[in-house]
Amino acid sequence: MDRKHADFSNGISLASPLPWKINLPSLTTSLKEWLKHPANIAILVWSVCVSISSSMLGLLVLGVLDHAFPSRPSRNQWIEINNQVLNALFTLMSLYQHPHLFYHLVLLCRWRSEDIRELRNVYSTNGAYRPYEWTHMMVVITLLHITCFSQYVMCGLFWGYTSSSRPEFAEDFFFVIGTAAPIFAGVYTLYSPLGREHNSETDEESQSQISGADIEQSSNVEVKLSKQRIAVSKQEWAGGLFDCRNDLTVCLLSFFCTFCIFGWNMERLKFGNRYVHIVTFILLCFAPFWIFNISALNIQDKVIGDMIGIAGIVLCAFGLLYGGFWRIQLRNRYKLPGSTICCGSTSLTDYIQWMFCWPCSLAQEVRTGNVYNIEDDSASGEESNPFLQPLPREGGWNTSGQFGRNASLAISYAIELPNYSATQEGCTNQDEYLHMVQVDSAVSAPGETMRPPVLPSMQSE
Repeated sequence: MDRKHADFSNGISLASPLPWKINLPSLTTSLKEWLKHPANIAILVWSVCVSISSSMLGLLVLGVLDHAFPSRPSRNQWIEINNQVLNALFTLMSLYQHPHLFYHLVLLCRWRSEDIRELRNVYSTNGAYRPYEWTHMMVVITLLHITCFSQYVMCGLFWGYTSSSRPEFAEDFFFVIGTAAPIFAGVYTLYSPLGREHNSETDEESQSQISGADIEQSSNVEVKLSKQRIAVSKQEWAGGLFDCRNDLTVCLLSFFCTFCIFGWNMERLKFGNRYVHIVTFILLCFAPFWIFNISALNIQDKVIGDMIGIAGIVLCAFGLLYGGFWRIQLRNRYKLPGSTICCGSTSLTDYIQWMFCWPCSLAQEVRTGNVYNIEDDSASGEESNPFLQPLPREGGWNTSGQFGRNASLAISYAIELPNYSATQEGCTNQDEYLHMVQVDSAVSAPGETMRPPVLPSMQSE
């Protein structure tokens, strides 16, 4: 009998095509895009460190490395070293993720329309409505909080006790809780209504409810009948990187209050909550130093302890890359020019600027936001060509000033007139409303004299 037919009696031959194939160019492109985000690079490095330390710990426990470490005290010492390293890595990851979890918990308790949209984008598939979504999100967030707090208890056990005096029951209990909670949260998110396909009719009904809540919420806000905007054809930074003398106050605050100014500026520019940015930035710059050095004190091997302590210091320095990442987002969103001094890459230059001169970089970003008073128009489809609005104290745009020399300006005035039915509250009649619009829309271009408003010629029927 032919060997081919003997091995593949069911009719499948070696020449049969595989049911799937890997598109290497597409996979390579996706991997490059994924690695452009510094958080993904940090996760990759963290995963490699966890894999190495976990593998060595497993080999030591199973006795595979007995020939390399023949004495039991040496094996116990290396087991404790790997335990301390893993404890430091997981504690660091919990600290980095916990500010966002607290922020999501606040949004969940507040449960406004904008909070619902933000939470759906994080926890719901395609950001769509799900039945009883508040309850499902609360379950996931609670499980993730349990994971972080379990790791903190484990950290206290590893730092407060030696390997011989450490309570074994508490260590095993919180290890199981800290491992099972995130796994259950992932499975719950995948198989609960949060991860299933949604009903389009139900989703439309939910969106209409959110829109109604938006209208009700905005009814308490004063309607702005006119808006003066300046379209800038070529955006520029407010001065150079080292032009700190233009605003010494901003420069000093950027140096002595870096984290607070950074968080405030990010929220002003519509890049997230200021408190989340502040806490995350502080943890990135200081948490590795304390965690790795305290873990090093619990390692009896001096050489290994020094290496772990140095690694913590290096990670603290790399925490400044957080500011460089958001500088790239700011530059891309508002079409600001980038420098290519470092290897011809604008992104690498932004990272280097924040790494070695973070006060100057932050001061330049704050000055630019102060002068342009940047508005986020992404919701109205104007993200590709955002408008830059002058500060109220400027009272217009002086083309002989700094930005008049650096950019060509095209001044345009946009009068936004809402529906009469939505804004006639407070007006006794239609003529009074139209007169109010006419007065508010009498805006003159720079260099021209103001003209008095003309009374409306419409006659009531």
